[in-house]
Amino acid sequence: MQNDPNITPAPKGKIKMASLKKTLRLFRYVKPYWPEFSLGLFFLLVSSLAGLAFPKLIGDLVDPKNAVNLIKGMNKAGLLLVGVLIGQSIFSFFRIVLFVNVTEKTLAALRQTIYSHLIKLPMKFFLERRVGELSSRISSDISLLQETFTTTLAEFIRQMIIIVGGVTILLITSWQLTAFMLAILPVMMIAAIIFGKFIRRFSKQVQEQVAASNTVVEETLQGILNVKAFANEFFEIARYRQRTNEAARIGMKGGKFRGAFSSFIIMGIFGALVAVIWRGVSIGLSTPQLLSFVLYSVFIGGSIAGLAEVYTNLQKSIGATEHLLEILDEQTEDISPVEEIPLKNQLDGQISFRNISFHYPTRPDLNIMNDVSFDVYADQKVALVGPSGAGKSTIVSLLLRLYDPVNGQILFDGRESHTIPLSQLRAQMAVVPQDVFLFGGTIAENIAYGKPNATIAEMEEAAKKANAWEFIQRFPLGLDTIVGERGIQLSGGQRQRIAIARAVLKNPRILILDEATSALDSESERLVQDALDKLMEGRTSIVIAHRLATIRQADKIIVLDKGHIVEEGTHTELIGLDGGLYRTLSDMQFAS
Repeated sequence: MQNDPNITPAPKGKIKMASLKKTLRLFRYVKPYWPEFSLGLFFLLVSSLAGLAFPKLIGDLVDPKNAVNLIKGMNKAGLLLVGVLIGQSIFSFFRIVLFVNVTEKTLAALRQTIYSHLIKLPMKFFLERRVGELSSRISSDISLLQETFTTTLAEFIRQMIIIVGGVTILLITSWQLTAFMLAILPVMMIAAIIFGKFIRRFSKQVQEQVAASNTVVEETLQGILNVKAFANEFFEIARYRQRTNEAARIGMKGGKFRGAFSSFIIMGIFGALVAVIWRGVSIGLSTPQLLSFVLYSVFIGGSIAGLAEVYTNLQKSIGATEHLLEILDEQTEDISPVEEIPLKNQLDGQISFRNISFHYPTRPDLNIMNDVSFDVYADQKVALVGPSGAGKSTIVSLLLRLYDPVNGQILFDGRESHTIPLSQLRAQMAVVPQDVFLFGGTIAENIAYGKPNATIAEMEEAAKKANAWEFIQRFPLGLDTIVGERGIQLSGGQRQRIAIARAVLKNPRILILDEATSALDSESERLVQDALDKLMEGRTSIVIAHRLATIRQADKIIVLDKGHIVEEGTHTELIGLDGGLYRTLSDMQFAS
């Protein structure tokens, strides 16, 4: 298998200020919960400072001068230790509860923001991305951030408090011994930078491979019928195995660097402890002072070692943040909720293409349409005909403004399409495609997609007009029947009629039919065509057709070839053109 072009190589190097600034942008989602977060930080500060009292109190506990029995042989230091332990436990509990609450609410807001932004992005974005990759961004990348907000951030603050506070106390105790102990820190910091560089690279590569493996799962499950039909189960298993094995290989390679880093840190810490004890004895520190000093050194060393894990988690979080912010930085379409369309923006149904040229954003070298011009009048039924790749579906995409033309203008009722708000424009059009997509819920939910606030009576009426009510009634649950993933529990004709009912409920001014009957048997085609004929009455209809028998009554037929309009007229006019493309296509179909 070749490398997936959608997987971008992980950037090299350490945490950069630009990456850190990007990560800090996520804290805007914490802002609404800042009081809770601040209180959690306060509890974290208090519990961390309380932890700094342990070495001092333990030193006092073994000091013979403080061996004054207060309560059943326990001295003052012992009582203070018990009090500190209880206080630290209480503060730690509330800190964790507050941090988890803030994290869950923050990540819920972030998930909603990412999804809302994602679904508003233009089609050109989805041409360059795969579904599995995008779903992985919302799931696994945000899960990494959950660990950061809940644990990593708190650990970083706690360990920094211990390191700074501990070093300050050590300096007060003995600056000579502290200077001796701190001599090894530069070596450890240099090692952290070097190892961190490799850890970040491998962590981000693992995330990329996990996203790629999720893409395989997503595509396989969406296309399970093709997988089964082509007996490619083991091919897909091998493809998934390759992705996951690659993620494991990179992860294991990164684990060697993490293991080497941790081993180096541990060796440095224990080596330093031995040296500190030897040096402390040589300069004449008392046993309680030396015990407190060693314990503080252990605390500081443990925190420095813990920073290695914190640093690794921060690397992962920064990688995840960069992926999420890449999505958020994409420019969305200018869409808004449609409640009521103002009279000035209500379409009459007239459409004009003026010198339209177009190529897809991902293929600028391949022109799909060249200087195309035509008019469709209100309530006309206009058919688009031509070989595959002629540009028929592209016209539909341009009408819906899924893409904008490279050159030329598209006019609705004489107005340039950009002057009509995008959501209001699309709200007045409906598409019945060849390959109907149904959501995995009920029949009612799928019909109501054309009008989310529709009543049961309205849905029943739409189903009757679409010739769907007869088969819906045969189901024991009627409108509450589950259609299955992509409508798999319904036949092709039933799915088409559900899609027509959805369009009926929407009551569009402009109707677009994309090969709506091409894959049906004769009886299903008769029912669907009858429903379509009813649906087209009193509205502008654009019909893409390969089966020319279905469009003989069209008011106008536009024949396209290689991105150009080569013929235009009624069926009678076009069939009379000797050597014409429409007549050739017609002869081929009816001769067969």
